[in-house]
Amino acid sequence: MQKLHAEILESVSHDPWLNLAVEEFLLNRVKPGSMTLYLWQNENTVVIGRNQNAWRECRTELLESEGVRLARRLSGGGAVYHDLGNCNFTFLAKPKAYDFERQVKVLIEAFRLLEIQASFGGRNDITVEGRKVSGNAFYRNRNGRFQHGTILVSVDMERLSRYLSPSTAKLVAKGVVSVRSRVVNLSEINPGIGVGKVKEALRHAFQEEFGRAEILDAGSVSAEPAVGRLREKYASREWVYGKSPDFDVLFEHRFDWGEVQIGLKVKNGKVAEGRVFSDAMEGEAITGLGAVFTGAEPNGASLAGKLRGAGISNLAAEMGDILEWLETAGLGI
Repeated sequence: MQKLHAEILESVSHDPWLNLAVEEFLLNRVKPGSMTLYLWQNENTVVIGRNQNAWRECRTELLESEGVRLARRLSGGGAVYHDLGNCNFTFLAKPKAYDFERQVKVLIEAFRLLEIQASFGGRNDITVEGRKVSGNAFYRNRNGRFQHGTILVSVDMERLSRYLSPSTAKLVAKGVVSVRSRVVNLSEINPGIGVGKVKEALRHAFQEEFGRAEILDAGSVSAEPAVGRLREKYASREWVYGKSPDFDVLFEHRFDWGEVQIGLKVKNGKVAEGRVFSDAMEGEAITGLGAVFTGAEPNGASLAGKLRGAGISNLAAEMGDILEWLETAGLGI
């Protein structure tokens, strides 16, 4: 088993844009042979996946009227609600040190220390008694990789249900009738559990797996000029919302792995601009996909031809599914 230099950083801020900036900064500075655990909390925030349509996934006007922040993360996946009853974690490492099995082992051991029997199911969920207590998402760039997620401890479920508005197709696919019915707080299972105990269990399990950790200074990391610049990006309306979803054509489909919407602006019978929204975990494959469709005719066969011509269909299994859907569904105007 590879011996790594372990590091732990716990944010003292509840600002989602700053916490996401610190996360990206840590990813960009991660060193060979190291594994970092980053613990953080956001106050009254909805966080959407890299490729999601903000207007579709949450009630944006309600968020703004009630002073709830909206943030967009680097990773794919779906929308989540954060408050101070939620504990967020991130594992960061170089590709050679990144070890999904060991990272999940830390999470499951942390739950065991809290006297809760948890299991990792599907592609990204941790469940207790068949209900979701934690969702995970993933990201990689040229420097490193990370796995991050949430742990529901004592989240305000009423707010979670009011702010998030996933499509009916998504809920039906998961066999549930509401967002709230899928999830459970740890405090509901064991009233003695608080966020502090969860963090303590995560720190202990992490050091049990990776060795005694160096504790990084959260204040000095947050004060880095690069973090400030990244926070400006995460807080910008351009990053959070992107361009207006006022499209001439919208094709959408629900796959086993997630939902996809292809929005197209059409001029003189050709696609002038395209954008793809998705809660797929393969965020990197989806990002920028819309630009591939420029110049196509607004029908499935022509869009599929553009996708094949760009070679993107080979990037992930999801791309093959999208290609098959475009070619066979008879889409068009």
